[in-house]
Formats: sequence, C-alpha cells, structure tokens
Amino acid sequence: MSVPLILTLILEEEPSAYFTSLRDEYFPVEKNFLKAHLTLFHHLPDIKIIDEDLSNYTLEQNTFMLETSGLMFLGMGFAVKMQSAELENLHASLQKKWWMYLTNQDRQKLRPHITIQNKVSPEQARVCMNEFLDRFEDRKVPSTGLALWEYLGGPWKLKKEYPWKDWK
Repeated sequence: MSVPLILTLILEEEPSAYFTSLRDEYFPVEKNFLKAHLTLFHHLPDIKIIDEDLSNYTLEQNTFMLETSGLMFLGMGFAVKMQSAELENLHASLQKKWWMYLTNQDRQKLRPHITIQNKVSPEQARVCMNEFLDRFEDRKVPSTGLALWEYLGGPWKLKKEYPWKDWK
C-alpha cells in the first residue's frame, strides 16, 4: 500500500530559509520535523496521473510572486498568510482535475499560509503571535515550483520536485 502524498509550493531559497528560521524559533523542537512550507494538498494518492499533471503543468508555468498578508491564528499556533492570484488559479485548476481523488480537506478553498508555530497551548500561541507581530513586515516571496512529498507519519520524504519552466 502506498503512502499519501503532500503537494507543496517551493519558495525561493532566501525567503524559505527566513520562514524556516522563524519555525525553528517558535515551533516545539520535539515536534518540528519539517522546514517551512506552503501546503497545497494534504493527502493525494500515489498514482501516475498526479505526476503527469504536475510535469505538464510546470512546463507552462513561470515563476510568480506571493505576498505575505499578515498573520493567522491557528488555535494551537500561528501562520503567515500568503496571497497570490496565480497560486489560487493553480490550486483551483489542480483541484478540479483531481476532485475524485481528494479528501474533504483538500476539496476546501485554499487558505495559503506558512505555519510558524503549532502544537502549543492556545495561550502560548497568542503570546508568541503577538510578540512576533511587533517585528513582522509584509514581503514579496517568489515561488520556484512544486514539490511532492511522501507522508511518513511525522517526517516527510521528498518524492519529486517540479520547477517552473523559467527556473530550470
């Protein structure tokens, strides 16, 4: 039986390192298995059509920018909200193609974000989010492609990257 796949957006190296440093600062160390990421789909089947669709999509897609747009309280953590019309179009297009394979979670409207903290008490999350808010500045963030991951019950294993056509 194959493991579920997770699809994330790849961010340019500098902003990716910045968000990962924030995650390292705020995420509980014993529960922090991952670098910062922006998840597009949480539970895809490991089937040939997924790889084919992603390979075809990235042949046509150029690098695009996302913008941070404040913070999002997650209940037991917080995230940086992201916005991009291109990202919304990408997600909607893939969602439509894969609808029959999607879980209820992946059928929802995308709320793009990068989780900075999770798995803490709501009180701690609010304190940390308010602390971070004092130094938070919106920024533009280039995307460079897509990454498909195998979910291993905590850690993830990279299965394949799909760079945008102008990033190769």
